[in-house]
Amino acid sequence: MSRTRRAVVAGLAAALAGSLAAPARAASRGRAGAAPVGGPPLRHAHAHNDYAHPHPLDDALSHGFTSVEADIWLVGDKLLVGHDASGLDPARTLEALYLDPLLRRVRAQHGRVYDGYDLSLQLLVDIKSAGESTYRALARHLRPYRAILSAYVDGQVRRGAVTAVVSGDRGARGPMAAERVRHAFYDGRLSDLGGAPASFAPLVSDNWSQNFTWQGVGPMPARERAALRRIVTAAHAEHRKVRFWGTPDRPGAARDALWRELLAAGVDYLNTDDLAGLEAFLRAAG
Repeated sequence: MSRTRRAVVAGLAAALAGSLAAPARAASRGRAGAAPVGGPPLRHAHAHNDYAHPHPLDDALSHGFTSVEADIWLVGDKLLVGHDASGLDPARTLEALYLDPLLRRVRAQHGRVYDGYDLSLQLLVDIKSAGESTYRALARHLRPYRAILSAYVDGQVRRGAVTAVVSGDRGARGPMAAERVRHAFYDGRLSDLGGAPASFAPLVSDNWSQNFTWQGVGPMPARERAALRRIVTAAHAEHRKVRFWGTPDRPGAARDALWRELLAAGVDYLNTDDLAGLEAFLRAAG
C-alpha cells in the first residue's frame, strides 16, 4: 500500500478511535425476496464494485446476480467498504452492507439467498489495504456468520448459502493457506492453474487486456479464441471457475460481442458495472 494510502487510513482510524460511535443506520435495505422479477438467478452475472450502486447487494440481487464484489480496507478494527481510502465512510462496513443483510435473507428464506434455488452466492472480497493483516481481521469478522458461509475444514469443503472469496492484495495468501479451518477461499490468477487445489482457489481471475488484444470490434482472432478456450478447459478440469476483469463495459455491439465469446468459451462470470445491461443480455441469451 502506498505511503499516501497508509496516511489516509491511519488518519481515519484515529478519528474513529477518538470519536463517539455514530448512530447506527441501515446501509442496505435488506429486502428479502424470491427469484428476481425477470426470471431465475443468473449464474454468470458478477457485480463489479457492487458497493457503488445506490443500494449495495439489493440492487444486484434484484437483477438476479449470483456474484457481488466488495472492496475492503482495514481501519482500526473495522472493515470499511470503498474503492479509495479517501472516500471511506465509517458506517459502510462489510457487515452493514453485506454480511448482516445476507444473514437476514438466508434465515428468512430457508437457508438460501434466492428462495427455491440451491446455489451459493459468491461474495468476492477485494482487499485494498495490507493483505496479511486485513485477511486476519476478515477471518475474525467472518466467524459470526459461519452458519451461512461455505467453509474449508481439515481438507474438506462444506458449501454454504454464501461463498466468500478473497481477492486483491496478495499478502492474504500466506495466512489463508496456513489455516486448517477457513470461512473464505482464494481468488487465484491464471498462473495458479495447475497449482494450489480448487479447495483453496476455486476461482481464477485475470486482467482481460493483459491476456488478449481483442476488445469486441470485428471478429475475435482465431488464435485468441483458441487460447481463451484452452484457459477455460484447463480451469474447469481442475474444478475452478473463471472470471476476467477489465473487459469493455460500455453498452453497445462491442461489449455484446465480447460477452457472447466469453459465454461460448464457458467463462463462468461476466464482469460488469451495468446491472440492468448484463441482466438483459443474459436473459436474452437464454
